[in-house]
Order: sequence, then C-alpha cells, then structure tokens
Amino acid sequence: MSDSPSALIEIATRTDSGLVRSQNEDSLLVNARLGFVVLADGMGGYNAGEVASGMATTLLAGAFEKVLDGPPSQRVNDLPRNIARGLLQEEIERANAAIYYAAQSQPQLAGMGTTLVAAMFYAGAVTVAHIGDSRLYRLRAEDFQQVTRDHSLLQEQIDSGYLTAEQARYSQNKNLVTRALGVDPHVEAEIRDYETLPGDIYLVCSDGLNDMVEDRDIAMALKSFSADLEQCASQLVHMANDSGGRDNVSVILVRVLASAPARRSWWAQLLARFR
Repeated sequence: MSDSPSALIEIATRTDSGLVRSQNEDSLLVNARLGFVVLADGMGGYNAGEVASGMATTLLAGAFEKVLDGPPSQRVNDLPRNIARGLLQEEIERANAAIYYAAQSQPQLAGMGTTLVAAMFYAGAVTVAHIGDSRLYRLRAEDFQQVTRDHSLLQEQIDSGYLTAEQARYSQNKNLVTRALGVDPHVEAEIRDYETLPGDIYLVCSDGLNDMVEDRDIAMALKSFSADLEQCASQLVHMANDSGGRDNVSVILVRVLASAPARRSWWAQLLARFR
C-alpha cells in the first residue's frame, strides 16, 4: 500500500454562519488519516439546504472510509487512478440519488440541493471532484491559482465573453449554479487529477469566502499566515465577515507535507508477474 496520507498532509478547518444568515447551511468533513476532505454548501428553503449538505458530507465520508480502510484489494490508494475516479463518481451518484429521493418524498425538503468539493490526497497527487460553485484553490510557492471552474451561470457568461471577470464581481447572478448535487436524478461531477508538491497549500471554500474577498486578498492571507494553518483559516473567515459576511463561510486548508513515491500497488505487482 502507498504511504499513509496522514503522514503526507496537515488539515485545518473553519465554518461560520456569517453576519446576515442565522443558519449555517455549509457542511464539511475531513479525515487526515485517510487523506480526504469534503465541503458542501446547501441550498433550499427552511433547513433543507442544511439537510442536503449534511447528507452529502456524511454519505461520502462514510463511503470513503469504507473503501480507504477496507481490504487491500479495495483501497483507492492501491487502485489505478482511473478506477479511483470511477469509484468517486459512483459514490457521488449514490449521494445524489439519496438527496434527490429525500427531496422528492418529503415536502419540507422539496428543491433542496448542495454544491460539493471532494478531494482525495495520495503520495504525490490529489483527485478532486466538484459540482457547483464551491471552489478549490492552490498556493504553490508564490503562485496562487483557482483549480476548479465554477458550474454557474456567471462562469458561462464570463466564458462566452458576455461579462469580464471584473464585471462578474458585481453581478446579481452570483448564486445561480448550473449543476448541483440532489437537484436532478443524475449528476456528473467534474473529476480531475493533479500532481502535488511538498509545501503546496490547498484551499477548499464555499462561495461565502470568494464572494466577499477577492482572490488577491485570499492569496495574500495564505502567504502571510502559511506557517499556521489554524490561524490562516480563522483569518480567512474573519476577512469574509469584515467584508460584509452576507453568506455562510467555510474553509478547509490542506498542506502537503511530503510527496514520497508510493510503493508499487497490488495491481502493478500483479502485472509485473506476467512481463
């Protein structure tokens, strides 16, 4: 099996209801030992958004723990990467079906859904799945980048040239997502693999952060407080609230501590026998 993710990453989290909303509909769950993080930003009337995001994180975390802690032949870290992505998509589909069924069968939950960012960290790589407009950013040395691309009407308008990125900051359509978990019977998560380097810091956040704080200021906070992830997470939430706190704000920070090469998986060892 590959090196334990707990030896490769450090994680800090913060979530806050903000200054306007009385209820926090964000949900997050992390497991440093197994190397995965999940963040969901719920939507829907009454407490339906909170239900949707809570279901998403709970169901996915339970499924990931079962696979990652299961028999060696089933562990994601020991499977070819394309199979790992397939398992991630399968579990997201299961969570989508559960949320959709609950929304259809319980009138008080009608119309609920949630965004999603789920990331699995391995030795030297991370697999990221996302749906909606919650984001994953990466700080690598001095280079700060948005890794995920929003599934939103606003992003489509930017892509088509209808709006510039600067105009988009003042748009009234910020919260109109084009893809969400639990809204339709089926959903396709965008799943991609990225190489990691020691010292990388990954930020997963709900739009309550990036709607309130510009990317350059987020980058500055990460660089200024990079030595202490807990303090950095608190600072980011504080910045969002200082800028108005109009939405719930949640952040997950992951620092890559090492990028040791994984030992050959059972799959590679099996193939080697026939060479």
